[in-house]
Parts: sequence; C-alpha cells; structure tokens
Amino acid sequence: MQFISKEDIEAPVAQVFAILSEFETFERSAMRRGVEVQRVDASAPIGAGMAWDTQFRLRGKPREMHVVLKQYDAPSLMRFASHSKGINGDVVIELLALSPRRTRLSFSVELKANTLSARLFLQSLKLARKNMSRRFKLRMAEFAKEIESRCAR
Repeated sequence: MQFISKEDIEAPVAQVFAILSEFETFERSAMRRGVEVQRVDASAPIGAGMAWDTQFRLRGKPREMHVVLKQYDAPSLMRFASHSKGINGDVVIELLALSPRRTRLSFSVELKANTLSARLFLQSLKLARKNMSRRFKLRMAEFAKEIESRCAR
C-alpha cells in the first residue's frame, strides 16, 4: 500500500531540508501525540544510519517500530526504513528546487505486510484508501504551510 503527496513550498530548498532535518523537533512532536521515541544512537552525527525505537498504541494494541535513516543526501533526499511486527515501511522525502525561492516536496510512504495478520490490517486500510489518501494529502498540505511559515520568519 502506498501514499504519495507533492506540495510546493515558497522557500529555498536548503532551508526546507534544514527544517526536515530537525529530527529532535519531530521526536518531541511524536511524544506529544503519545508515541514513546528513543534515539538508538544519540551521539552519532546527523546522517545515514541514525535510528529510533518507538512504542505506540494502534487500534488498542501496543506496537513497537524500529526506524532507520537509510539515505541522507542533502539537500534533496531522505529515505527511512521501518520495521514492525509483520509490517515493513519505506518513507522517501525528496526535495526539488523549482526556483531559488520555491521547492517541491515529494513525500512517499509504502507499507508491506510480512504476516497474515499484517495483510489483514493492510487490507482494512485499503478499504478506507480514499479517506486515508485524502487525510494524508490534507496533512501534507498543512505541513507544507507550516514549513513555509517557519522559513518566512
């Protein structure tokens, strides 16, 4: 199952990438939403190989996920891989400079099931795909506006 969103942001690509690279901000944001986040290699520099262990509740059950930053090519690409019990995910964030002050943010999430229960879970998501896609794109549009406002300061 895959979700894709593209948003144009009125800001230079380097500024947008710098904001997307503020991993501590995203960690705090996840914690505010009830996700326990622990950086595995807290002393390592920002770049490929960074990893996080997360714990959260989904559909009433506790879940654990391990997330690794697989590729970090400033200022254009970040690729994350996540592994959970039965589900693997890939997140790709690409930035393209449309002009010196305009950037296109492409965000792609792909989920793959490894077990029967995970396949059933993804199948239930596929049944609600239209609603999920709409919510995903709406949230990405809000995120792009938030980045724009942070760059304007």
